Amino acid sequence: MDYESVKVECYSGYKANERPIAFSYQGHRREITEILDRWHEGGIDPSRPEISYFKVKSAQGGVFILRYLSLFDAWSIKLL
Repeated sequence: MDYESVKVECYSGYKANERPIAFSYQGHRREITEILDRWHEGGIDPSRPEISYFKVKSAQGGVFILRYLSLFDAWSIKLL
């Protein structure tokens, strides 16, 4: 399954969109209860934009990968 565009609510502390706290998927708002893992790609190499990944667990059930592409300020989701 490929990533789909998704609306994400974030906590912004020392930087914008520091970590996700909730997202809307298939018409339902899902609160994030736990960030299971997180990692980054790119950033150092100017030819590769910075991408942040968050493996999250929702209060309503399910584990998802949320991907944030800072260059376009865009979030996407993948169901695991």
